[in-house]
Amino acid sequence: MQYVKIPGERIGVLIGEGGATLQKIESHANVTIEVDSDNHRVQIENTEAPFEELAAADIVKAIGRGFSPKVALSLLKDDNITFDLIELKRLSRNENDMRRHKSRLIGKHGRTRATMEDLTDTKIVIYRSTVGIIGPYQQVDLVRSAIEMIIDGSRHGSVYGFLERKRQEANQSKFEQF
Repeated sequence: MQYVKIPGERIGVLIGEGGATLQKIESHANVTIEVDSDNHRVQIENTEAPFEELAAADIVKAIGRGFSPKVALSLLKDDNITFDLIELKRLSRNENDMRRHKSRLIGKHGRTRATMEDLTDTKIVIYRSTVGIIGPYQQVDLVRSAIEMIIDGSRHGSVYGFLERKRQEANQSKFEQF
């Protein structure tokens, strides 16, 4: 049994219209989910397959951290797709520091976030004090590195160059396999 706590304003998104999203998660992940709206707590259970229980917990966490249900459900479609959550509070000295980090990660009109998504084929959501990433495992790891570089003060251009080089290396290794 897994328990996940999510923000109150995300419970409606988790449940979906007429319970549709919740039913979709339950049927695709083969779990039962109970939502305690008062305490913002979600209980997920599958007595036969703990892996599906963990995957459903990641889906609930992802929706709770701002991802759309459609993007969060992609965690069930492919074993290579993963979810990672970065706590900005742990990387920031204070509230002002955290706001600056969030601003740098979002960029003007969301360009930094969008550029990182484009260069890595991932989805990134910056919500409250967290950064959520969904995508192929190796790409999620690259985004994590890029986020840490930006938080450490690296120039955006340097970070984009790093991601471009890694993408070219990955494409080159795919090409060499044939």
